Amino acid sequence: MTKEWILLVLCGIQGSGLSTKPSWFQNISTDLFKSPGDIMIGGLFPINELTSDLSKRVKPDDLECNSISTFGLSLALAMKFSLDEINSKENLLPGITLGFESYDTCMQPAIVMKPVLQLLTKGTTEELDVTCNYTDYKPRVIAIIGPNSSDLVPVIGKLIGFFLMPLISYGATSDMFSDKETFPSFMRTVPSDRWQVTAMVQLLKEFGWNWVSVVGSDDEYGQKGQQKFSSMANEESICVAYQGLIPVYSDPVQAVTEILNHIVDAKVGVVVVFSLPKPARDFFAEVIRRNMTGVWVASTAWALNDIVSTLPGISTIGTVLAFADITRPLNLFTPYIRELFTKIEEMQIPQQPDTEISPLDNPCTRCSYLSQANMSMIEIKPVQRSAFSVYTAIYCVAHALHNLLGCNATRCALNPKTDNVYPWQLLQSLQKVSVDLEGVSLQFDKEGNPSFGYDALQWKFDNDTTVRFDVIGYFYQNLMINKNNITWHTKNGKVPMSTCSSDCGIGQVHRVKGFHSCCFDCIDCKEGTFLNRSDDIQCKSCPIGQWSTPRSTSCVYPIYTYLDWSNYESVGLILGGILVLVSLVWVGVLFFKHRGTPLVKTAGGPLTGLMLLSLVGECISLVLFLGQPGDVVCRLQEPLNAFFPTVALSVILTISLQIVCITEFPEKSSEHLENIRGRVSLFVILGCCGLQAGLCGWYAQEAPSLTQYVASLEVTYVKTFLRCPVEPMLNFGLMLGFNVMLALVSFMATFMALKPPGQYNLARDITISTLSYCVLWVMFIPIYTSLSDKEKSIAQVGVSLLSIIGLVASYFFPKCQLLVKHPELNTDDHFRTFLEGVPPTPPEES
Repeated sequence: MTKEWILLVLCGIQGSGLSTKPSWFQNISTDLFKSPGDIMIGGLFPINELTSDLSKRVKPDDLECNSISTFGLSLALAMKFSLDEINSKENLLPGITLGFESYDTCMQPAIVMKPVLQLLTKGTTEELDVTCNYTDYKPRVIAIIGPNSSDLVPVIGKLIGFFLMPLISYGATSDMFSDKETFPSFMRTVPSDRWQVTAMVQLLKEFGWNWVSVVGSDDEYGQKGQQKFSSMANEESICVAYQGLIPVYSDPVQAVTEILNHIVDAKVGVVVVFSLPKPARDFFAEVIRRNMTGVWVASTAWALNDIVSTLPGISTIGTVLAFADITRPLNLFTPYIRELFTKIEEMQIPQQPDTEISPLDNPCTRCSYLSQANMSMIEIKPVQRSAFSVYTAIYCVAHALHNLLGCNATRCALNPKTDNVYPWQLLQSLQKVSVDLEGVSLQFDKEGNPSFGYDALQWKFDNDTTVRFDVIGYFYQNLMINKNNITWHTKNGKVPMSTCSSDCGIGQVHRVKGFHSCCFDCIDCKEGTFLNRSDDIQCKSCPIGQWSTPRSTSCVYPIYTYLDWSNYESVGLILGGILVLVSLVWVGVLFFKHRGTPLVKTAGGPLTGLMLLSLVGECISLVLFLGQPGDVVCRLQEPLNAFFPTVALSVILTISLQIVCITEFPEKSSEHLENIRGRVSLFVILGCCGLQAGLCGWYAQEAPSLTQYVASLEVTYVKTFLRCPVEPMLNFGLMLGFNVMLALVSFMATFMALKPPGQYNLARDITISTLSYCVLWVMFIPIYTSLSDKEKSIAQVGVSLLSIIGLVASYFFPKCQLLVKHPELNTDDHFRTFLEGVPPTPPEES
């Protein structure tokens, strides 16, 4: 007994499971393409495919569409399902039944005209009235759902637009239909190709692809899509290397071959294919045959179509990224079709198809054979996704009628059985309707486009012919994509490149070569120019007072360097200066120790102290060339460097004059020598120093300050050596030249003087010292002019030190040697000629 109760409970549970089907499934009609109703809706679907040759068409009816398209048939069934579901909802259109008539378009303009004319006939008749006023004209249907292709809308859209009958397409995406002046009644539940093109361009930019080809089918959809893509790509700096069209109504083999040859020649890695399914199939069949790989960007028309995705070898073409109309699953659609096919299968054995029946009456004569075995045709992903667009279109009509008829949950204010409801009224209601289906909110904009975008997909290949469509992102006005969900079919599994030229580095400007802006050479910005934005087409010049190095992104104010105290050059010069100073001090101490001796008197007496002090001053003044220069330093630098040697050279000049007096005027030398050593020497020294002081003052007055000099410089450097301005050069040359002249006069006065026999040769010291001074400074002039600023400062300090040591070594060191090593010669007899003015006696010839 217990077992029997358990069995009854199990049967009850099983029976309850069978009752989950909606009750309205029991009323499903097996008439697939027609159903009566209070308000009729027309449907246009590609139920069949063309099987005749258009090129051999002679008569209007020389067209055959005898191959069933399971995709188009499934969408027609989606319309039947949608209307049956709406009729089952008592609160949407209470008391009103929606009927429908579905017709085949065969994807051919010549075919679609017949059902359109049929749908435009008056009422239930088959007559199309010609009247002066169509405002009160009531055609057979209140709206038309379809067509699927953009190629058919131009043929029928203007005609239907004349009646202002809503034409709601579930697949026509061409942007030209957004023109409400030309297509006033056209609406759609799929986004416009303008959005699709925007999504494609954003996808290319997301991965840095700017060198692509675009291929379209040679029809309204492909041509307009290709044109729109090329235009928008150009605005976003994406270059279209090649454009090709696949023939739709003629043999495409030769054209596809040429297209692929051009794609190979262009060396692009990404191809956008804006095509209907059949041309796309022909295109990819040749791609597979050639074993070509790349990234293929699919438009919505073929992205989910099985005639492309099931091609043998499709998995070898590389990576396919696609955009598909946004969709939501229709949970009852599959159970509904299963129930429908079950009822068809349970009917009596169908008779042989009657070939005399017009396609308008029965577009699918073989559909009476449908059974459970055919369920796979509506379970494929493309059908499931596109069915939602049909479903949405019909629900928009139903909700617009709900508003137009003034319906609530129980009744409608207007009854279509007694009240006239016109298509143009429904159009106005549709333009304001807002529908929420399966979580998707839809309303139409002023151009008749829906308020949603696309799903971004990738084809995932499970095997040679099985393709999964994985969602990788979403687009509505802006693209959002998850790159981690993409599997790249490349050798290294990484994002492929598709650029004509590699990106330029920083500070490089593009120089376009050829006709494409994406093909360019990278040219370095030169010195004095910069590039701070990568999209600039040329390098900009630096502002006045600034400069840049090659390939700079900005300009900078110059940095000035100088002979810093810690520089190797400065340290070397300082050590040299210390050595000279030590020599001068040693000589000074030695001479001071032997002051009043004949040698010191002969050398100049007290004037030697003046001479040594001036050389010390000269040596110390050279520190003005080291360290950071300033206005005061630069005013004193060159004048002091010229004045101190003048003092020493003027002392030597006075001694030279004494030698001239002794050697050239021997008979008068003794009486004038003391005068020359006194007042004349003082006058000569003061005169020379005064004249040099005047030259130095003139130089200081004419020379610009360092601040003025820096401000006047033309900046053509980022970093340079800054020295005090040596301007004007004439004044600088006069100061140095005056010293050289003093040395030269002294040299001329002494180099021919006779050596006193057995006495010290004072003329020799003057000759050698002044000659060394002249040689050094004369050599300095050509060397100085060819040096850089830093080298000029080092050279001037170096030559100054050499000239000092030259004077000391040639004039003082011989005397110091005598004082140190031969003090016994420091007597009046050894210097008598120069002390007493007695002329030297030439040696007697033997």
